[in-house]
Amino acid sequence: MSGTTRTSADLDVRRRRTLFRAWHRGMREMDLIMGRFADAEIGTMSDEDLDEFERLIEVPDRDLLSWITGEAETPANYDTAVFRRLKGFHSHTSPIHV
Repeated sequence: MSGTTRTSADLDVRRRRTLFRAWHRGMREMDLIMGRFADAEIGTMSDEDLDEFERLIEVPDRDLLSWITGEAETPANYDTAVFRRLKGFHSHTSPIHV
């Protein structure tokens, strides 16, 4: 999979930019985790949810991945409803690319 499967035509500028950033993080695994979540959720996120998602985009890939996989404890200031939705979005029983 090369990237987003969602069109951004119906999104405002902020959501388009956030969707792009979710798919272009640096580490391919995080592109898939963040990008697929953004594809599914970006159009219905509230402004507050979008603020939290943009905060998560700023977290270094290795840190965020370790929180999502449970290798490291998620800091309280990042353990938000949006983070929990992101973490729960992906099934950890199957490969990321499925």
